[in-house]
Amino acid sequence: MQRYFAEVIITLVLLVFPALAQDHAHADHPGSGSTLALSQDPGLPPGEEHAKQALEISPRHGEWVDVDVPGSTDRIRTWVVYPERRDKAPVVLVICEIYGLTDWIRAVADQLAEDGFIAIAPDLVSGKGPKGGGTESATSRDEVVRWIRELTTDEVLARLNAVRSYGIGLPAANGKTATIGFCWGGSQSFLYACLQPGLDAAVVYYGTSPDSARLAHLSKAPVLGLYGGDDARVNMTIEPAQKVLHALKKNYEVEIYEGAGHGFLRAQSGRDGANLRAAQKAWPRTIEFLRMHTK
Repeated sequence: MQRYFAEVIITLVLLVFPALAQDHAHADHPGSGSTLALSQDPGLPPGEEHAKQALEISPRHGEWVDVDVPGSTDRIRTWVVYPERRDKAPVVLVICEIYGLTDWIRAVADQLAEDGFIAIAPDLVSGKGPKGGGTESATSRDEVVRWIRELTTDEVLARLNAVRSYGIGLPAANGKTATIGFCWGGSQSFLYACLQPGLDAAVVYYGTSPDSARLAHLSKAPVLGLYGGDDARVNMTIEPAQKVLHALKKNYEVEIYEGAGHGFLRAQSGRDGANLRAAQKAWPRTIEFLRMHTK
């Protein structure tokens, strides 16, 4: 009897306040746009927990391509997302964390496309998995981590160069290229700026800096480093890099966000709001920097 009266009351409330009925319906469909709007800050890449959902509702054109690596039989499985714009766009290579080409990395690429860039995210462990697979073939994150740690600098360089060349050759590309990387990928973004003289800009999210010998070869590319304040392992490498690059009169801009931890852009819900506050500052800074140097 009590249950009957409760159901009657709920029905009456939903009839009187139809907006509540709509919200109730949305609650049962986590892929709806309204749910996403409540779960992330508009204008930012989603946090990891909302990445798949963001990809499912994206209006942008994304596609998988296989990029050949010259001089080898390697083919790099690559996610490409195009912006909706009338003119040609710069190309940004999105370099993954040590966890490989995840839905979150693909969602970051999608946000970059929303911000006006052709975003290209290669699976740098393509061919390293069972039957020639990549990240998608792994049975655990630990397995992907092992494959990434086994990559040599020369391998990463060859794969990034192949993907960059592919991007430059796209009819919709304007000839400018940049990198953005996260954690392990942040380190690779910084290193790639030292190894690829044609790069126009590099963004480093909480990645360690190259050693002084590598830094001495930094190309024309300005570097933007974005770091969590509570990430001493990484942050201990900032000042040595600053000293070397200052002496060389190279452009290395640094921002450190108080209270944020490692991986703050992916883990936006962490550290009592500090990670989200860092992301809200870091992402607009990223887009401003990329636009400035890839015109």
